[in-house]
Amino acid sequence: MRKMYQELGISDAVIDFGQNVEKELKERFEALDEVAEYNQMKVIAAMQKHRVSAECFQATTGYGYNDLGRDTLEEVYATCFHGEAALVRPQITCGTHALALALMSNVRPGDEILSPVGKPYDTLEEVIGIRPSKGSLAEYGVTYAQVDLSEDGSFDFDGIRNAINERTKLVTIQRSKGYASRPTLSIARIEELIAFIKGIKPDVICMVDNCYGEFVEKREPLEVGADMMVGSLIKNLGGGLAPIGGYIVGTKECVENAAYRLTSPGLGKEVGASLGVISSFYQGLFMAPTVVNSALKTAIFAANIYERLGFCVVPNGTESRHDIIQAITFGTPEGLIAFCEGIQAAAPVDSYVTPEPWDMPGYDSKVIMAAGAFVQGSSIELSADGPLREPYTAFFQGGLTWYHGKLGILKSLQKLCDRNLVNTI
Repeated sequence: MRKMYQELGISDAVIDFGQNVEKELKERFEALDEVAEYNQMKVIAAMQKHRVSAECFQATTGYGYNDLGRDTLEEVYATCFHGEAALVRPQITCGTHALALALMSNVRPGDEILSPVGKPYDTLEEVIGIRPSKGSLAEYGVTYAQVDLSEDGSFDFDGIRNAINERTKLVTIQRSKGYASRPTLSIARIEELIAFIKGIKPDVICMVDNCYGEFVEKREPLEVGADMMVGSLIKNLGGGLAPIGGYIVGTKECVENAAYRLTSPGLGKEVGASLGVISSFYQGLFMAPTVVNSALKTAIFAANIYERLGFCVVPNGTESRHDIIQAITFGTPEGLIAFCEGIQAAAPVDSYVTPEPWDMPGYDSKVIMAAGAFVQGSSIELSADGPLREPYTAFFQGGLTWYHGKLGILKSLQKLCDRNLVNTI
């Protein structure tokens, strides 16, 4: 084994350092396995309930009328995540598209959207109109209000109460941290927040951006009062197999509204061919609990590695996990770049490529991305990215297998060691 790692460019010092950290994580990894097993049974139960068959994997074209595989899959999603209905489509191009679809279909001119957890992820700023953009909600007369979290990461309940008014139609709750250093929201904290908001305005729509959070815990947002949960299939729920797609699960009304926005008024969910990708959607969902488990182990390993070396990591090495993202703050652009280069060098695809910062669409600063993936942009695969701005934080996620994730972290550490960017290990 040591020889294999050496052939992949890992020094004895880095190998030994990693092994010492891994030995201490055995009990924690066993606890993760138990959650993965629970979620695996949940997926199988939903698939069996809706009688998934080989016929469900057949491709449809054109209008896609009476697509058995598509319609059955949406029933599986609704059951698995405790929703009344679901929209799971390859025509939803990414997570941002899914979120934009959910927002734009469920608010009207004069309504207001409230974020009670601070600034949303960068790409949603243009959707909402925080940063002016063609076709934003602001252009259609939808206003936006925001209540920041307190300094300790707790909810500002007084601020939220004051922000809710007669025009507040939808509350958007981003579970993961995005390009921020705040804690990811646990399902328990989401439950507390939704109960508080519904206690003030029962008819408000509570939408949870569940990207990176699916199958990390045993419960999901719809089980604690959310009206919609939204995400991408090239993240957790695609299991590394879905080549495209997004989902919305929730109340029948919210999902129908989204379907009419995705296709056309009068058509809704009735059209939308599966185009030969439906089997990967099924198999990706089936594999997702195991894949998410691997990504969580990788993130915890990374946190413990870099925390020991004196870097600020969020979550820290012992905190409970509520998404698959690990933030590591390097303090210098050289550290961030070296880390991403190491992740790229560990990839099975494009390992020979050197990532460089670039002006990525939807972001307000240069971003460096390491993504040697089978599916372009798939962040359930081993990947890392970060904006080239202070404090130079890398946001690391994914790993279809724990073994690949482990290699990626060791390779990143090797890059930093080679450039004398870490203390002696």
